[in-house]
Amino acid sequence: MYKTEKSKKLFEEARRFTPGGVHSGIRFFKPYPIFIEKARGPRIYDVDGNEYVDYHLAFGPVILGHSHPQVVKAVRDQLEKGIIYGLSNELEMKVAKKIVQHVPSAQMVKFCNTGTEATYHAIRVARAFTGKNKVIKFEGAYHGWHDYVNISVGPSLREAGPKESPNSVPDSSGIPRNVVENTIILPFNNLSVVEKTIRKHEKEIAALITEPIMHGNSCCIVPKEGYLKTLREICDRYNVLYIFDEVVTGFRHGLGGAQKIFGVTPDITAFAKAMANGFPVASVCGKKEIMAMFSPSGEVDLGGTYNGNPISMVAALATIRELETQGAYEHLFELGSLMRKRLREVIEKLNIRAQVVGFGSVFQILFTHKEIENYRDVLTSNREKYEKFQRELMKRHIFIIPKANKRCHISTAHTIDDINVTIEAMEDSLRTLS
Repeated sequence: MYKTEKSKKLFEEARRFTPGGVHSGIRFFKPYPIFIEKARGPRIYDVDGNEYVDYHLAFGPVILGHSHPQVVKAVRDQLEKGIIYGLSNELEMKVAKKIVQHVPSAQMVKFCNTGTEATYHAIRVARAFTGKNKVIKFEGAYHGWHDYVNISVGPSLREAGPKESPNSVPDSSGIPRNVVENTIILPFNNLSVVEKTIRKHEKEIAALITEPIMHGNSCCIVPKEGYLKTLREICDRYNVLYIFDEVVTGFRHGLGGAQKIFGVTPDITAFAKAMANGFPVASVCGKKEIMAMFSPSGEVDLGGTYNGNPISMVAALATIRELETQGAYEHLFELGSLMRKRLREVIEKLNIRAQVVGFGSVFQILFTHKEIENYRDVLTSNREKYEKFQRELMKRHIFIIPKANKRCHISTAHTIDDINVTIEAMEDSLRTLS
């Protein structure tokens, strides 16, 4: 019988010492979060002894599977040499070279530690380079928790306002009003609205930031044909810098990022997550003339005690080398395609009001028939039904992300047998919803 009593007790104790009992708000889910004891390959194990096939993968970084042997070995070897120096090390250069080698937009690279930091630095340098202040971001896009972009990440329809000129809705208390006023929110996949807005505010807009595929808070919204290329042309026409947030898409969908897949080169790119298979590392990269604005060659400050630390660097180097091996992405895309195909067949068989979205190694089920082109379409999905589905899967030892607007991931450690077991559990779970 499936039990999580130890997790329940640990959560009750955690709430005595930590607000809400979790150290990242999004980790909470009802009735209480499970506590993980260990993870290996495509599986996680909780404190109650339950084993799960894991499609959460820590929001996406674990692309090679948990505790990948080559990454673990590289980190273990480095631990003997030192954990952090606070000084330059050759590993930084080796990883930077790999990024420049593979990523079309990366002429120069700066390291930091999280995707939030990377998008923060990208926007700051864009403002410095252009001398302008306003930034365009898309409704429902998540680019981290800093003030510049923690706006209209998950607004309700009531808050969001008109569809083609959405309100700028702070997602947190404590964001200054003038910051909100400098962030223009637009709907994704609507080119006419973008050009009209940029033309109107041409002298004020420093940058447009977008995920090439909307993953952060909108499951998986693939851009319309030619959309990203036309955004590139619009930005060029009005002297607006084009920023790609590839925190999720980068290294997960390919070593060159989604920009290589779609054949569109932004001015600046932010990377993190899958770069080091779970170790904290991120980077901001771009054109030389823009990157030269960063200190000490320029006057845009970018610092951090843990930037380029040798542990994260060896993990990144080992991860990239594994992803360079023949067949890694073919395996990821094959399993992703199989998962989506089989799940669609189950939905059709059971005649359930739902659809499957995804790209590459990413998938998600949405309980709606609405065609998904933007964030508001995602909102039509029945979240209560999704949450019930997720809990039913946990009872069957499958773990998908507990948030209906997020996405599920596959790693190179997953197998066809894992997919088969998962689909069987999904069919059983979906039957309980009818």
